[in-house]
Parts: sequence; structure tokens; C-alpha cells
Amino acid sequence: MSDPIKHECGVAFIRLRKPLSYYQEKYGSLWYGLHKMQFLMTKQLNRGQDGAGIGVIKLNPEFGDRYLARQRSATKTALGDIFEAVFASLKDIPEEKLNDEAYLKKHYPYAGEMLLGHLRYGTYGGNSIENIHPFLRQNNWMARNLMIAGNYNITNTEELFQNLIELGQQPKEKSDNVLMLEKIGHFIDEENQRLFGIFKSQGFSNYEITEKIKEEISISRILKRSFKNIDGGFNMIGMLGHGDAFIIRDPAGIRPSHYYADDEVVVVASERAAIQMAFNLYPEDVRELGPGNALIVKRDGSFSEQNIIEPTERKSCSFERIYFSRGNDQDIYAERKELGRLLAQPVMTLLGNDLVDTVFSYVPNTAATSFYGLIDGIHEIRLKIQAEALKKIDISKNPEKVDEILSWRPRREKILVKDVKMRTFITNDNDREDLVSHVYDITYGVIKSWEDTLVIMDDSVVRGTTLKTSILRLLDRLEPKRIILVSSAPQIRYPDCYGIDMSKLGDLAAFRAAVELHKDKGNLNILDNIYQVALAELQKPKEDQINAVKALYEPFTVEEISVKIADMVKPTGMRAKFDLLFQSVDNLNQACPKDLGDWYFTGNYPTTGGTAVANRSFIYFYEGRSERAY
Repeated sequence: MSDPIKHECGVAFIRLRKPLSYYQEKYGSLWYGLHKMQFLMTKQLNRGQDGAGIGVIKLNPEFGDRYLARQRSATKTALGDIFEAVFASLKDIPEEKLNDEAYLKKHYPYAGEMLLGHLRYGTYGGNSIENIHPFLRQNNWMARNLMIAGNYNITNTEELFQNLIELGQQPKEKSDNVLMLEKIGHFIDEENQRLFGIFKSQGFSNYEITEKIKEEISISRILKRSFKNIDGGFNMIGMLGHGDAFIIRDPAGIRPSHYYADDEVVVVASERAAIQMAFNLYPEDVRELGPGNALIVKRDGSFSEQNIIEPTERKSCSFERIYFSRGNDQDIYAERKELGRLLAQPVMTLLGNDLVDTVFSYVPNTAATSFYGLIDGIHEIRLKIQAEALKKIDISKNPEKVDEILSWRPRREKILVKDVKMRTFITNDNDREDLVSHVYDITYGVIKSWEDTLVIMDDSVVRGTTLKTSILRLLDRLEPKRIILVSSAPQIRYPDCYGIDMSKLGDLAAFRAAVELHKDKGNLNILDNIYQVALAELQKPKEDQINAVKALYEPFTVEEISVKIADMVKPTGMRAKFDLLFQSVDNLNQACPKDLGDWYFTGNYPTTGGTAVANRSFIYFYEGRSERAY
């Protein structure tokens, strides 16, 4: 994705099912869990670089000993910072005690059996330490302590805020982090109180009741009550102070969640490939947590996957497949190649099947896999073109023509290379545009001036800003006669509200293009009409609302909007002809058949709250309000 965009978050969880000494004997380290957590988080750093945090809970502590620990950082080197702090605190431990499990459990904060990690991209709120996961709700009763972290955005925070007020609480803010922490915490308290009443009536002492609650507390009951009427996408992990834990996923499967378990560990991460790499596993060893399900891990180490929320139609985020998830997962790799292959014929049609005067490349590096698929698809077409051309000549009498036909093949070159060091020097607004334009280096000498067409594969076009201010200006220096930018994603037309930072309609290139097309036709009154419809829709119950924004796009074809986007992002003075080619939604769904969440392309949201966000986002655009719609 050439446009920088913040998105999603990464989570990781490890439950050690053996005593720490077991891992020391087998793997040579008491810090097996911490090292694996560091590995899992490093392999998911792509999911969040605004902050990081870990939490640790110790099982069966002695009275008076700390059993909860947390380390967080909001710096740009957060992941390194937190583990440096975690291991630096070992300096306070006497050297002769570094292999003493009992001593470390008592004196070292991070010598625990339950570990929770989080990598944050801030799509809501600031990046102060208070916004960094995990969040902690503390209590003197172990089973009432709660630590949570997750990859989630909740769309109905106003409703949840009112619900907590009706329960008698006074929430300190409206962020989904605080609201979910307090809502789950409320039902943890109620479950504790319910069990206390039962056991008290049976004549148990308070001490005995506390121990029995640790054994009998129903995590599934808590979750069913806590997640009733929650609208949004989520992969959330929670750890209770006494040793139970849960991982819960939204009923449409919007946010990804995977896990692995054996007799040593239970491991959870946002991405399957991270677990595979950390534990050297086959893909089939790692399971996907079902939509609406929770993986519940009890304090004795047993675990089960249970349904908590009735699943809806599966709408897993397709952007995970296009761009956000790491491409070394075998399924994602295959899907991205297929996204590129499916664009081969449209590209060749634009080129008039000319391979002699065409150079193919890609930007950024994450588009490489789709680029390989594009080239594979072009090779398939090339063979057919060559076969047809050979049929039209007498091969025995035209050896030179045969050689010419057989020489037709796509020319692949590395044209753009990102110079990451340049970002360091972008220090003030006056210099920003010129320096941003130099974040990329270009390769000279491979384009025939004013003869070659340059085809560039990109993951997607969100705002088009980087294309206009940097990429197209640089490519034009190479003097191609034509530039075709190919997006492996369809046109992004609608806001996201489930974790990707695309909440403002006015930022989206496709939306701005549609507005300009209406302006060209003298039909800007459609904005007034959509505004009134959107206002009316928001007065209805969420389940009855329709997406009023769809009307903006209905008069135009995909090609018309593509042409307008190309016209808008083409820099002033650019000499080469410029075209934009987008993936079709049908091809996207064909390439990623299990992940059909395409609301940012189609406006078909998987939850009622999403439709409400789209309507509200348009209202904010119309009223000139620069704020997110959820």
C-alpha cells in the first residue's frame, strides 16, 4: 500500500501448562515463555508500531506476593523497550537465584505461567501510555482481577456507555477499551457474587468460598452476558487474576484469531504464520478460532472452544489477505498471487498485448507477491499469443520471425526502492513535500524513453496522496510514454470501523472522484439528498438502516471512477499518459473465497453498526466536521 495507513493491532497469548522448571530442564531456560512471547510479537510487528505492552500472571502465589505484572511503552521502539525492561529487572536477582524457580516466582515480576502481549496501531485515542494495552482492572479478590488486550473496534460505544450508567457505574471515558474492561469486569463481579451466595448458603467459610470460586467461576457465562449487544470486530484476550483466561472473536469473524495447543503450551496470535514460526509447526497444526467462539483456558491448564455469540454470515476482513497480514502464511501467499494473476488479462488488454515495449514492476515491497501472480498470468497469456502468431506463418520459411515471436516475454525490473532512512530527516512542514518525494529511489537505464509503457503493481489506492506527491513524479523522470498503475484491491469507497484507519469519507480517493464526477455533471444536489437520507436513517433502529452513501456511486461505472481518480492524482506537469486499473470485487472474492469481508469496497457491512457509521461519516463530510464517525 503506497499510502501510509494505520490499521488493526496484533495480539499474542501464551499459557504454560507445565511448571517453569520443566522448560528449564527441556529447553535450558526458565524464560521459555518470555522468549516465545517476544518472538510472537516480533513476527507481528507489522500489525502495530505505535506502542506495545505485555502482561504476566503467576499461578498459585503465596499470600502477600505480587502475581500481576505489566510493562508498556508508547515509543517508536516500544517492543524492544518493554523486553529490555523485562530482562533488565533480572539484575536485581542474586546470581545464585537465577535458576531458583520458587525464588523467582516470589521476587521476579515476570516469572509467570500466563503471558499476554499486544502491539498497537492507534486508530482511536492518543498514543500516551494510558492508551497502550493490556488494560488492568484490579481487586483484592483474585478472581475479580482482569487484564485485557485485543485487536478490536466497537461501533456502539455510546450505547455501551449508557448501559454502564444504567448499571450504576460512572465510566471515566467513552473509549471502547475502558468500556469493555468495565463491562466484562461488571459481569465478573456478578459471577463472583452469584457463586459467593451459593457457597455461603452451603455453610462454607469465606476463605473456602474464595477457593471454590476459583474452581467454579463460569467464564462462558461471563462472556455471554458481557458480549450481548456488542457491535464491531474483535479478537480480544482476557486473563483473570486467579488463572482463567479467554480469547473471544466477533460473530462475523472480522478480526483474525488463531491458536495452537499441546501438552506444554496453549498459544494464541492474530496470525497463523507467527505461531508456526515461533513453534516450528505445520499450517494444519494451528487452528482458527471460530466466529462467535471463545477459547477458554482454565487455571488447571485445560481448555475448550465454546460458542458464546451466535455466528452471523462469515465476513472476515479481506484487507488481511490483500495487505495487512504477513505474506508468508501459505494461504495468504497463494491468495495474493491469485489476485495478481486475475489482473493479467485486463492489463494485457490495456497494453494491446504489447510485451516488447512494456516494463513491469511494483510498489511497495508488500505488493511483490501479487506482482509475481501478475507475471505468472501474463506468461500464460503470452504462450497463447505466441501459439496463435506461430500458426499464422510458415515456420520453415521464416526462422527469424519465429525467433522474434519466441522472444516475446514480460520485462520485469525493480524500478522503485524505498529509502527508509529518508523518513528520519523529515522534520518540518516546509521541507516535507520535497523530502517525501525522495523516500523512494528509482532505477535508471531500463526504460526506453518515450517508447516503453511502465506497469506498476500496488496493493491498493486509499487516498492517492503518495501517488500524487511522490511516486508518479519519480516514475515520470524515467520518461515512459505511459504509466499504468494496477491495484490488487478494488476501489475503496466506504469507511472502515472495525480496526483500519479509514474512517473519514473525504479522505478516500474513490469518494472524492465520485463527488467530482457529480460536479462535472452539474449534479451536486445529490449530496444534499444523500445528507437528508443519512440523517433520516440515523433516526431509525440500527437494524433498519440502509447505507445512504451507495447512491453516490450508482450513476457511474467502475471505469469512470477509475479515470477520474487517475486525473485527480496525476501530478501537474506529468508528461506520461497515466491510467489506473483496479481489481474487481468479483475477482477479489474469487481469490479469497473464505474472507468475503468487502464493506470498504461495496458498502455491505457485516454489522448494523457499520451501516450507521457509513451514514454518520457522510454527515460529518457534508457538515465539514473532521472527526471519525464512531
